[in-house]
Amino acid sequence: MACEAIFKGTQVDGIYDKDPNVHLDAVRYDTVTFDEVLQKNLKVMDASAIALARDNNLPIIVFSLSEPGGFRGILSGTGTYTKVHG
Repeated sequence: MACEAIFKGTQVDGIYDKDPNVHLDAVRYDTVTFDEVLQKNLKVMDASAIALARDNNLPIIVFSLSEPGGFRGILSGTGTYTKVHG
């Protein structure tokens, strides 16, 4: 693939340490490494997809699909998201 990142739209505005819809004290990560996602078993994507992105040094941007203007905000650098990187 000739791309610079993977964009993953979800129901929440990034990756959390636990489900924010269930736990009011859930903490959102601004950035997290591929290895942290795998080690902490963060439920963002299939482990194989995370490993494949890591092996190809392809960052993953996780953002909310339900936030008005969310994707546009991500592209302009003003949105709320979590970046998974190497």
